[in-house]
Amino acid sequence: MSDEVEPGFVRVRLDLTYDGRDFRGWAKQAGGQRTVQGDIEDALRTVTRADRTYELTVAGRTDSGVHARGQVAHVDLPEALWAEHREKLLRRLAGRLAHDVRIWRVAEAPAGFNARFSAIWRRYAYRVTDNPGGVDPLLRGHVLWHDWPLDLDAMNAAAERLLGEHDFAAYCKRREGATTIRTLQTLRWERLESGVLQATVKADAFCHNMVRSLVGAMLFVGDGHRPVEWPGKVLAAGVRDSAVHVVRPHGLTLEEVGYPADELLAARNLEARNRRTLPGGSATGGCC
Repeated sequence: MSDEVEPGFVRVRLDLTYDGRDFRGWAKQAGGQRTVQGDIEDALRTVTRADRTYELTVAGRTDSGVHARGQVAHVDLPEALWAEHREKLLRRLAGRLAHDVRIWRVAEAPAGFNARFSAIWRRYAYRVTDNPGGVDPLLRGHVLWHDWPLDLDAMNAAAERLLGEHDFAAYCKRREGATTIRTLQTLRWERLESGVLQATVKADAFCHNMVRSLVGAMLFVGDGHRPVEWPGKVLAAGVRDSAVHVVRPHGLTLEEVGYPADELLAARNLEARNRRTLPGGSATGGCC
C-alpha cells in the first residue's frame, strides 16, 4: 500500500465536525443509509461538478451515533479540478452540506500525508451524568445518564491500571485480520463545573468498541458494582467479558487527531502499517 499520490492528482486535507445522531456512522453503507462519508462525497461531487465520486480516507471511522469535533480526512483530486475550485470550495460545501456536518478547513496536504496512517494519536471524550434528575435536555444528545452515584476517585484508580501498551482484546469487538494491540496513553476522569463527568481517552489508535467498553467498565467501578481491580483483571484475561457493557454511542465524541511534523509523515505511515506485537507474543495481523 503506497502513500504516493497518483500523477496529476493533489491530496487535500479536510478538517471537519459532525453531530452523529442522524448518521449511520462514518463509512458508506449499502442500502442508501445516511453516513458522514456519503454526505461529504456527494456534496464534493456536486459542488465541483465532477463526473465521478472521489473517495475520502478518514483518521478514525466512527460508529453510528458517535460525534466528532476534530475529525480529519483526505481526498485525492485532479490537479485541474483542485485549481478551479480551491478558493471557493469551503463556502460551496457549507452551502450544500446539511447543518449537522461542517467542514472547517480544506487545504493541500504535505507530502506523505495520510489522514489514517499518519496519525500518531486520537483523543476521544465520553460524557456522562449521575445527576438523579437525569440529563440536561439541551445536552441529551451528547451526555449519557447513569442512574447511580459515581465515585470519581475509584474510576481514576481503575483507569491507571489500563494505561500503556496491551492487547485490548477484552475490550474490543474483533475484526478478521486486525490486531487488538494498542497503546493507551490517557484515560482520565474529571467532573466538570456542570456536574457532568468527562472521560478523556487518548491512544495511538483504537479498535472497534474499545472506548465505549472501557467507559462501561469504569462506570461499573464508579457505582460500586465492581472493585477497582476488576477492569485490569479483565484486560489481563484477554477475552471478552459479558459483564463489560458497551455504553451507548451518543456520549462519545472524537475530539482531536494528532500528526507528527511533516518530515516524519512517511516514516509514521510505515510504522502504522507494521504488524504489532507485545514482548514475547505474536501479532494478530492487520494494520491499526
